Amino acid sequence: MERFQKFILLPLILTASLSGLGFCYSIIRGPSNATVLAGSEARFNCTVSEGWVILIWLSNGNPVLTVINSQGAVETSDRFTSQNYTSSSGFTSELIIHKTQLSDSGKIECSIQQTSENGFAFLSVQVNGSLFIKNSTVTVKENKTVEIVCEAIGWAPAPDITWMTNDSFIDKSRYATQQNQGSNGLHNALSTLTLTPTDTEILTCLADIEALPNPQNASVTLIFVNSTLGSTYQNEIRKVSSEKNKDGDLQNRQRHGSENQGYIPEERWNTEQSPGIASLPPVSSKLTVPAGGLHTSSSRKVGPQRHADYLISPKKIRNMTLV
Repeated sequence: MERFQKFILLPLILTASLSGLGFCYSIIRGPSNATVLAGSEARFNCTVSEGWVILIWLSNGNPVLTVINSQGAVETSDRFTSQNYTSSSGFTSELIIHKTQLSDSGKIECSIQQTSENGFAFLSVQVNGSLFIKNSTVTVKENKTVEIVCEAIGWAPAPDITWMTNDSFIDKSRYATQQNQGSNGLHNALSTLTLTPTDTEILTCLADIEALPNPQNASVTLIFVNSTLGSTYQNEIRKVSSEKNKDGDLQNRQRHGSENQGYIPEERWNTEQSPGIASLPPVSSKLTVPAGGLHTSSSRKVGPQRHADYLISPKKIRNMTLV
């Protein structure tokens, strides 16, 4: 409390003293307007001529920082600090407002306690809200109209909403934007774009305020489906599905036939039904022995073979060894 009283009384005492002594100095260059995002810093410069004694910074009429030539800066809040520069042209005081808030918006004054010698500027603190489109992709059929909704929430001031398609701006007549202000002083906006697409395209909603270096954006991919192509596509899908089912049945039959590794007798074929397949020639049942006589041997004798009336199967050929 004592520090605050000192802060208020000091300029009054100095003013009275300076007026009595007849000091004369002026503001060479006052502060300039600034627009910043909430939470960032705002800076203002005020340059005064030589011989200055006191400089007071005010925000919306309330003193926030005082600089005394013989003492330096008298700071009463961590949010308001200063940096000082001296040159041949005069003395410059830089006011720094930290962690700016919406309530900081308004008039910023530099006063040297001389009549009509206040330099002032305006501070605009803006809020970058959120921006979104609910769906990232939207599918639209041929000759169908669709509405794309872009929503901006918690902005100050209300953002300027525009639309782009494939990097080209869309005419404002094709979309409508509604805005409202909440009880917290922040603005909301709802922009609805109406169009009948003829091709697949990327739509982008942009929200902009002065303090933003680049607009905030949200995008959606609009997928165009041609009715003719869509029908053909469905037919192709059915065809592929049918072929997969046939392949599956064939593989099942092949696996079933290869499970039994034992002998399977050959099928008999009727030569009348298969005229193109000839039967094997008959094997002679006679065995010729040399006249020198018969003798025994350790090797097995070759006995007469009967002709088996089998036909060659067109599917399988079995090798037969005569012993």
